[in-house]
Amino acid sequence: MNRKEKLTLVKNSAANVARGGASALVALVLPPFLVRLMSPDSYGVWSLVLQVSLFVGYFDFGIQTAVGRFVAHANEKGDTESRDRITSTAFAALSVAGALALAGTLGMVALLPHIFKQMPGALVGDARIALLLVGGSLAIGLPASVFNGIFVGIQRYELPAMVIGGSRITSAIVVILVLRSGGTLIAMAVTVATCNLAAYLIQYLLYKRFDGGTRISCSLVTSAAGRELIHYCISLTIWSFATLLVTGLDIALVGIFDFSAVAYYTVAATLISFILGLQNAIFGMLIPAAAVLDARGSTSELGSMLVSATRFGMFLLFASGVPLLIAAGPILSIWVGPTYAVHASLILRVLVVANIIRLSAVPYAMLLVGTGQQQLVTVSPLIEGFSNLLISVVAGYKWGAIGVAVGTLIGSTIGILCNFAYNMPRSTRIAASRLNYITEGYLRPLICVSPFLIVYVFCHLFRALDEVTEFRCLLIAAVLTIALVWRFGLRQVERAKALAWVGMGPSTREGAETL
Repeated sequence: MNRKEKLTLVKNSAANVARGGASALVALVLPPFLVRLMSPDSYGVWSLVLQVSLFVGYFDFGIQTAVGRFVAHANEKGDTESRDRITSTAFAALSVAGALALAGTLGMVALLPHIFKQMPGALVGDARIALLLVGGSLAIGLPASVFNGIFVGIQRYELPAMVIGGSRITSAIVVILVLRSGGTLIAMAVTVATCNLAAYLIQYLLYKRFDGGTRISCSLVTSAAGRELIHYCISLTIWSFATLLVTGLDIALVGIFDFSAVAYYTVAATLISFILGLQNAIFGMLIPAAAVLDARGSTSELGSMLVSATRFGMFLLFASGVPLLIAAGPILSIWVGPTYAVHASLILRVLVVANIIRLSAVPYAMLLVGTGQQQLVTVSPLIEGFSNLLISVVAGYKWGAIGVAVGTLIGSTIGILCNFAYNMPRSTRIAASRLNYITEGYLRPLICVSPFLIVYVFCHLFRALDEVTEFRCLLIAAVLTIALVWRFGLRQVERAKALAWVGMGPSTREGAETL
């Protein structure tokens, strides 16, 4: 990549981080208000309404991602005619999908009390209306996701980041104000739906101003473009369906088997969504970058990008996940109170381990989408999804909420093993050997954090040390971990760039030239 492309990559990454940061801020700030202003049953019902409403997002069928990839690829090739046919056909397809999603929402409204039989009868009516409002607004907005795909394709990540991040923050603030004034579930749903609709309007206005020359017109809708989208999106749809089986049904399953634990499972899952959002925000910018490199045929550069991104992704997962693993109880007590901490700590720990394993493959998935090879990887997501669902149902029936979390852990492990054994040999346009991918991307970060993990496991399994000595040992292990990350986790050129960035070494260019 040249200097301009690297700067664009950094800008897009910063925009994605800002967008993810807004979501993370909402995820961290909103629950303490909700759990204190609502009863556990009401909060559980609201959580179920939100998760069921999010099913609408699966009617996207990966089209937004496809639009971003096709726009970036077509612009690199100078093929504006193909680009406009794809975006126009995508808008038409998502309009139909929105109508189907709305019909599905109506069906869920009718079936809600029959699916969640443990839901308190006094809350069923409000839950139905809330689901109709939130799910209906999301269905209406499905076609607007094309605008976000265009912004991604022209590498204007700051536009969807501004709209989506602003909408979520505004919605959270107004929801808190509604609850403090004695508002009901229905009033909360009206707030969320209104903010969603306003965001779609703003996206359209931004598209009219920053379209990058991309046109959307009924006259440009073609069956050929539709077939191209279907070919590209079949695998994304399978991925989306597998994701639904892994993370889209967990709270719903808890609601079916153990409704009293829905609120506690939700707060644990919310902290996990923070990790997920951060990972996707940072590495989502790899899709258009990979599309450009793929158009140039730079397979070796794509392989290097995969290994480096996976290594940094693992450091990020450890940095965000290990504190939650170690201090789940105290963090939850401060955040949502001691009652929630007692019930949610073990669930949180299981979900943290499961998602460190599962999210380690995010950079690989982003590069597959960027290079258009996602159709090669459809078996392993389904294996992970169905194994997750099967184990979650069986374990959830027997053990309740913790059983659903265990299903996620086992499914994640199965999925990552399939990734190593089955997927990597098939994605030949990303030139990275499995051995190098595993040793550099996974083992190097794991070795760096091993002192801290070993000390923690020893202290908590054997209870051999008093609290003061344990704290000192963990502190020493943390310092050793940081030193290992610096000396072993980072390559020499990366250390030089880091020192240059903080003004403690030669410039990046000079550092690179001297190595």
